[in-house]
Amino acid sequence: MVNTAKLKLQMKKLNITQADVAKCLGIAQPTANQKINNVRPFYLDEAEKLSKFLNIDSNDFAYYFFSH
Repeated sequence: MVNTAKLKLQMKKLNITQADVAKCLGIAQPTANQKINNVRPFYLDEAEKLSKFLNIDSNDFAYYFFSH
C-alpha cells in the first residue's frame, strides 16, 4: 500500500497536483487520484517514475510505496 499521507505531503511541498502526477505517468487524472488514495495499485515502473518526479530518495522509496 502507498503511504498516502507521505506522498501527499511531498506533493504539497513541491506544489505538485494530481494533474501533474497524471501527466508524469501518462494516465488520466482520476486514475492518478485512485492510485494516490490506494484504490488502485501503482505498477513498479509508475512508482519509480513518480519517486523521481517527487525527488524521493531511493532509500525512502519503500516508506512511500510499500507502507503497511
